Amino acid sequence: MALQFPTRAERPGRLPHAASLRERVWPEFMYHDPVLERLFDRVIGEDAEFHFYVWDDEREEVVGAGHAVPAWWDGDAASLPDGGIDAVVEARFAEGAPDPTVLCALQIVIAPECRAKGLSSRMIQRMAEIGRDHGLDTLIAPVRPNLKHRYPLTPMERYIRWRRPDGTHLDPWLRTHERLGAEIVKVAPQSTRVPGPVGEWEEWTEMTFPETGAYVVPGALVPVEIDRERDEGLYVEPNVWMVHPAG
Repeated sequence: MALQFPTRAERPGRLPHAASLRERVWPEFMYHDPVLERLFDRVIGEDAEFHFYVWDDEREEVVGAGHAVPAWWDGDAASLPDGGIDAVVEARFAEGAPDPTVLCALQIVIAPECRAKGLSSRMIQRMAEIGRDHGLDTLIAPVRPNLKHRYPLTPMERYIRWRRPDGTHLDPWLRTHERLGAEIVKVAPQSTRVPGPVGEWEEWTEMTFPETGAYVVPGALVPVEIDRERDEGLYVEPNVWMVHPAG
């Protein structure tokens, strides 16, 4: 593949996306986080220089995208928010927010047919490069481990300790970040919160929730809590704070 990595500021407007990128890449319920529903358009519109595409010259289409926002962090692990993605995005647009000191990754998406070819590493490196271009030398990331959904009953604190015989992380996404020099700093136990009526949760998951309790649903990293009496479902997703060394 002959690839380019332009920012949205450098190449604004609508671009042709691979068919697999036009489809939803996350479980349906992940598109109903109230914080991101309220603020993600501002993330895209106001921080265009921190978002980039992967443009395939041969196919003449976009096969990947990376999103990040400038953030304030003092370098102390304790000050990384338990709220992860939601907290970082809210802080970005809070009145009187301090000047950013780091770049915070939000997501990297890749067309399925282009995965397992080393592209994810190149995209993380490109994200870090964009940060350095703007004086933000450290990249931090609330990472969503991409195999955790297979082990929804295992606490994240245990999952991140699982290693392969060669000593590398069992989880491929954690492993990719680690190979680029990133270190796990802490778990973000409430990185995204998705509340909703039980009926909506049944629609999003194509499941039935007959009684109050915790349910394992496809794509979720931890169980979803259903309260029939209050007509409420709540998903609170943990992520993993990783810090890349300053370039």
